[in-house]
Amino acid sequence: MRYGFVLTALLLFCFAANAQNKPKKISPDLFGIFFEDLSYAADGGLYAELIQNRSFEYSPADNRDWNSLTAWKYQTDGFGYGIISVETAAPIHPNNPHYILLDIQDEGQKGVGLENSGFDGIPVKAGKNYDFSVFLNVISGESLPVKVALVDKNGKELGSSSFTAADKGWKKYAEQIHVNFDNDSAKLVLLIKAKGKVGVDMVSLFPEETFKNHKNGLRADLAQVIADIKPKFMRFPGGCLTHGDGVANIYRWKNTIGPVEQRVEQRNIWNYHQSVGLGYFEYFQFCEDIGAKPVPVLAAGVSCQNSGGTWKIGSTGQKGIPMDEMKAYVQDVLDLIEYANGPATSTWGAKRAAAGHPAPFNLEYLGIGNEDKITGVFEERFRMIYDAVHKAHPEIKIIGTVGPSPNGEDFEKGWKLADQLSVGIVDEHYYEKPQWFLKNTTRYDSYNRRRSKVYIGEYASWGNTLYNALAEAVYMTHLERNGDVVRMASYAPLIARIGHTSWNPNLIYFNGTKVFPTVNYYVQQQFAANAGDVYLPGMVKLKGEKTTLDTTAGTSVVKDSATGDIILKIANAGTTQISGQADLSAIGKLPESATLTVISDNPEVKNGADNPQAVLPQSSTVKLQKKWAFTVPAHSLTVVRISAGTVGKQK
Repeated sequence: MRYGFVLTALLLFCFAANAQNKPKKISPDLFGIFFEDLSYAADGGLYAELIQNRSFEYSPADNRDWNSLTAWKYQTDGFGYGIISVETAAPIHPNNPHYILLDIQDEGQKGVGLENSGFDGIPVKAGKNYDFSVFLNVISGESLPVKVALVDKNGKELGSSSFTAADKGWKKYAEQIHVNFDNDSAKLVLLIKAKGKVGVDMVSLFPEETFKNHKNGLRADLAQVIADIKPKFMRFPGGCLTHGDGVANIYRWKNTIGPVEQRVEQRNIWNYHQSVGLGYFEYFQFCEDIGAKPVPVLAAGVSCQNSGGTWKIGSTGQKGIPMDEMKAYVQDVLDLIEYANGPATSTWGAKRAAAGHPAPFNLEYLGIGNEDKITGVFEERFRMIYDAVHKAHPEIKIIGTVGPSPNGEDFEKGWKLADQLSVGIVDEHYYEKPQWFLKNTTRYDSYNRRRSKVYIGEYASWGNTLYNALAEAVYMTHLERNGDVVRMASYAPLIARIGHTSWNPNLIYFNGTKVFPTVNYYVQQQFAANAGDVYLPGMVKLKGEKTTLDTTAGTSVVKDSATGDIILKIANAGTTQISGQADLSAIGKLPESATLTVISDNPEVKNGADNPQAVLPQSSTVKLQKKWAFTVPAHSLTVVRISAGTVGKQK
C-alpha cells in the first residue's frame, strides 16, 4: 500500500462494567451540510440555469458596476438596426418589473436581438440537449420569426432552434436545442428576424439532464458530489444571507416559491444577485433527494449586525423589523411550517402541492436567527417567534443562536436566553486555526447535559491542506464522543465558484465544467457516511505520551443500529505514526475482514481546484483477530467499518 500503512490488528468492542464505559445513545443526525448562497453557490453554481441575469433585474444595488443589461449584448451583426430599451411599464408580473423592449426597424441579414455570455461562458457538450425558454410580448401585432442559437466565441453555431412568436401579451415559448460540438464558453443568441416591436423577459437555458431530472433543477455533477457526502441534514439558505444587509434585505421565504417569473429577486448580502430560482421548494426537494433532513433557518426579526458593510465582530448594523410588523412576520414563520408539513388541503400545503409535491416534506428542525448579536432588539423578537412556534408546533425542534464566536459576550448572553426559554438546541459557530481544534478536543466533555443541545452550524479551520482536514477530523471524533449533547455539526461554507469566492476556505470548489472536492470534503464524507447512533467508549487504547496524543490524535467507535455495523475512526494529525490496541473478543465470532479506508499524504499538499487528485481516500480490506494491535501513519485518518452482515462468517 503506497501510504506505508501497517495494520497488524485493530480494535473494537468490549463492555466495561462501570457506567462511564457503557454504550450511550448519540445523535443520529450528527454530520450534515450547510448551504449558503455565497461565492456564487446558487446562481452560477448549484442552480442549473446557464443564463446570467435572465430577467434583467441586475442593478447597481447588487454591484456598483451592474445594470439591467449586465451579461447581455445587443446583437446586430447582420447589419440590422433598431432600438433597445429597458422598460417597466407592462411587466410579466409586478414582482419581476424589468424587461427588454426591442424595436426592430431593419432585421438585416441575420436578425436583431440579444446575446448572453452566461456565468464565465456557457458550457455545452456535443450530443446533449438544452432546454430553452423565453417570455415574449409581440407588441407590434404581427407574428415574428425567432431564432435561438448557441455559438462559440467566433460565432460558429453549436446548435439552434427556430419558432414563431405570434401573440400580444406575455407568452412563454419553449424549445430544445441539440448541441453538436463541445464548448466551455459558448454564448446564447436570441434573434428576431423581421421588423416589429417585442418585449423580452425570462430568457432561460437549462441542461436537459439536471439532478434527478427535475425541471428548474440543479447542476447534476455538483449536486451529486454534495449527495455523495451522505449528509444527515442540510441547513439552508444561510448564514448571513438569511438575516440580510438591513431589514429590507432579510430573506423572505415566501418570495422564493411559485412560478419563477413571479418570485422576488433581490440583492445578495455578498454583493451580487439572487434570482431565487433556487428557492425554498427546491431546497426542500434537494434535501429529500439526497436523504438529508431539511434545516431551514429564518431571520429572528433582525438584520445582520454587519449590515452596511461593517464586517467586524460586534458591529452595530443590526436593525429590527418594526414591532407593528412583527405579527405578520411571525405568521410567515408559522406558514413555513404549514408549507413544509401541512396537508395539501391547507393554504400553504396547497402551494407545495401545486409545485408538484402533495406529500409533506417532514420538517423536524427550524433555525431562528444566525450568529446574531444578542441585543434587546434581538431578544424581544426572538422571544415572540419562539413562543409562537413552540405553542403552535411543539413537535418542531427550534434551533436558537449564541452569536458568531465560540465564547465572549454574545455567546454568554445567547446561552442565558436559551436557558430562560428552555430552547431545545442552540447554534454555535467558529472559524479557527487548526491548532484551536486540536487544543479544544474536550470542549463538550463538561457541557451540562440538562441544558440545550448544540448544533455547530458553521465551523472550519483556516485552510484546505491535509493538516487542516485532520485537525477537523480529530475534533470530529470528540463530537462523536459527545454526540449526546452535540446534536448536529456542519462544515462551512459548502461550495464556491472559482474566480468568485467571497470566503475561504470552502469544502468544494467548482467552475463551469468541473467540480473539485477538497481533502476536507473527504474527511467530512468519511464521518457522515460512517456515522452511528450509539457511541462505544473505551474501545481504543493508544500508546505513547498522553499529553501528546491528546493534542494530535482522536479516536471514536460508533455503532449504526440500522445496519448493526461498527465503525472505528483513528485521526492522527501528528508527525509520527501512532500505535494502539483493542480487545475484540466481546464480539464473539469475529468476521473474517472489515473495510479499511485511509486518507494520508503530505500535510502541506493542497487538493481541490489546484490539485484535485492529491489526497484521496484509499480503501481495502483487513483481516480481523480477537487481540488487535494497530499502527497508523502520521498525518492520516483511518476508518474501519465492520459489517454486521459478516459477523460469524468464518472459514
